[in-house]
Amino acid sequence: MTSKIVRIALIAAVATAALSVAACTPKATTEEAAASSEVASEAVVESAAASEVASEAASSN
Repeated sequence: MTSKIVRIALIAAVATAALSVAACTPKATTEEAAASSEVASEAVVESAAASEVASEAASSN
């Protein structure tokens, strides 16, 4: 139960940080925006994979 709450809190914190960074950065050109969007989507995929691994590790203990 505790690991589930911690995992949810961690995901919420990462989402909040991502929104904060996105809101605070200056407007980019179209090319920079496309590259930034691609990097952000890769980061989300990696975060989801890490969350899955952490979840499996927590459930195996």
